[in-house]
Amino acid sequence: MLFVQKFGGSSVGDPERIKRVAERVWRTRQTGKEVVVVVSAMGDTTDDLIALAGEISGEPAAREMDQLLSTGEQVSSALLALALQRLGAEAVSLTGQQAGIFTDGAYGKAAISRIDPVRLREEIAGGKIPVVAGFQGVGPGGDITTLGRGGSDTTAVAVAAGLGADCCEIYTDVDGVYTADPRLVPEASKIPVISYDEMLELASLGAVVLHPRSVELAKMFGVQLIVRSSFNDNPGTIVKGDGGMEKAYMVSGVAHDLNVAKVGLFDVMDQPGIAHRLFAALAAEKVNVDMIIQGATRDGRNDIAFTVSRDDLKKALAVAEGVKETIGAKGYTYDDQVGKVSIVGAGMITRPGVAAAMFEALSTAGVNIEMISTSEIKISCIIKETEVARAVKALHDKFGLAELSDT
Repeated sequence: MLFVQKFGGSSVGDPERIKRVAERVWRTRQTGKEVVVVVSAMGDTTDDLIALAGEISGEPAAREMDQLLSTGEQVSSALLALALQRLGAEAVSLTGQQAGIFTDGAYGKAAISRIDPVRLREEIAGGKIPVVAGFQGVGPGGDITTLGRGGSDTTAVAVAAGLGADCCEIYTDVDGVYTADPRLVPEASKIPVISYDEMLELASLGAVVLHPRSVELAKMFGVQLIVRSSFNDNPGTIVKGDGGMEKAYMVSGVAHDLNVAKVGLFDVMDQPGIAHRLFAALAAEKVNVDMIIQGATRDGRNDIAFTVSRDDLKKALAVAEGVKETIGAKGYTYDDQVGKVSIVGAGMITRPGVAAAMFEALSTAGVNIEMISTSEIKISCIIKETEVARAVKALHDKFGLAELSDT
């Protein structure tokens, strides 16, 4: 059997933790399994490198940032290889390029275009444990490119898919996926099994245990994921094709996101092509739009509201200013003191009344809803940032998610 094991920054945060990771990997290898390891940078290394670049240059070039940031994972992979060798294992550290990870070449947010696993297979066949630097690959021109935040998860799943691995274990500082953030809901319970679709929604809506890109890739190639803690041996959460929880639960988790801002344009002309002009302009500026609401028409005009990440708010407002006259808007406004709370569950597809129950819970908790967005397996609401914690707790209680700990 072949396992890919990925260890996050907190798991390799210092030399002692790296040694413990090496012991875990070596134990896995001694059970007869072949192992490939993917690592993130140690602790806050990436943030430290970004800050260091900021001290040198106010606007550092994207290429040089990728050259710089990729070193964090290379340090981790080399140190873990040394720790494994100290235990008697044959291990070799590899950069993304050496591991055959090819990207589209977009600096800072590259997408993996293909995996060439020849070198990895050679090392495995030679009895070695490859330790791959996550978060990076090589572009068409031969330059190092990074995959953006959470890129090491994506690296691990891509490597697992490329090698046809039996499982991809994601080790982090929590021992699985929970029904809500335990920091907000202490009674939140660990989800034993969850589907790709449910996990993808939770990850996209603010649950930070797995990066959405990695879940999407796992679903695409059928890679089974297990989320586990690197600090204990507790069973984790299995992410696979059919979570099975919908058989008993219509909602499997509550997610929240505070990196949200709302933008509204009012008295926009009600004509074909107006929405296209606005959102094409946002797309041109690489602004990712989440929720969109268009109000009822009155006197040939309506309002359009949408949400973006707070990181993109400045660009979004510049776009609104630039297009307001061409779309006939009388003005625009924004609110960066909002948050998003969502419920996710495959069971809600076949069970009516889920939205009503959600809105009842929020009403009872005194939470006002500003925007609503739905899909087959999720309902999201924009609310005031100060009410997010209360809303998460109310929804977790409403749908009885603490009871999962008894199943």
